[in-house]
Amino acid sequence: MRLAVLLSLALGLGCRSTPAGGDQEPRLPTIPVTLPDGAVIRAELATEPADQQRGLMYRTSLALDRGMLFVFPQPGLHPFFMYHTLIPLDIIWMDGSRQVVYLSANTPPCPSEQREKCPHYGGDRRAQFVLELAAGVAAKHGLKVGDKLRF
Repeated sequence: MRLAVLLSLALGLGCRSTPAGGDQEPRLPTIPVTLPDGAVIRAELATEPADQQRGLMYRTSLALDRGMLFVFPQPGLHPFFMYHTLIPLDIIWMDGSRQVVYLSANTPPCPSEQREKCPHYGGDRRAQFVLELAAGVAAKHGLKVGDKLRF
């Protein structure tokens, strides 16, 4: 039900998919995510397993006001890894109430071409949402465990 509400919200805000092109072009529908300091991030909405698996792989840049929001159907343990991710990211895990439960700041790209050699981050606290931002954005906005995001 919550997933349907988020998708309706994204579509109702006039968000749309755009064709793959430059690194700054969204590839998925976007949704505004408001940080506790009032800053708004335009996040691509990754709700399908294939989109979640690809995430921000192969992108060479990410604007400071952009990100990707992963929405899982149920709260659970959702570890992330940086396989084929070319840029460092801040990764923020949130519970069902959108409260930050874990944050991996300045998460480095995996240098290995072998998926199994890439370290995993997070996934030791139950979360339903994960937000990826350009590295340093979380610190710039003072984001910390316990904060609530709005979307």
